[in-house]
Amino acid sequence: MKKVLIAEDSSVIQNLAKKILEFQNFEIHSVKNGQQVMDAMDKEDFDILLLDINMPVMDGMECARAVRALADSTKANIPIVAITGNARNYTMEDFKSAGFNDMLAKPLNFDALVALVKSLTE
Repeated sequence: MKKVLIAEDSSVIQNLAKKILEFQNFEIHSVKNGQQVMDAMDKEDFDILLLDINMPVMDGMECARAVRALADSTKANIPIVAITGNARNYTMEDFKSAGFNDMLAKPLNFDALVALVKSLTE
């Protein structure tokens, strides 16, 4: 079973994404900010990261850069998807340069979420 780490400070979005992905047989772990992502990745392995861009403590952009800088190359190369309510503030180039593989805009299209997670974890 593929493990998904969702970092999202909105519990509504977190819970919806969790239910939808669990239904697709993904194992979901949820955290509220980028620092918690780093802590979780330190302890275990995941197959994909879903990062909200606007989070307290450490935001998604900073977190993606930190993950890409990890010494463990397997962890450093994990697929990372940006989830953003401010897609207009960033270009795909901004996301790519921070280390994201792809992005999804809010409100989340859950079919697109499932398709993207599946394609990046195959």
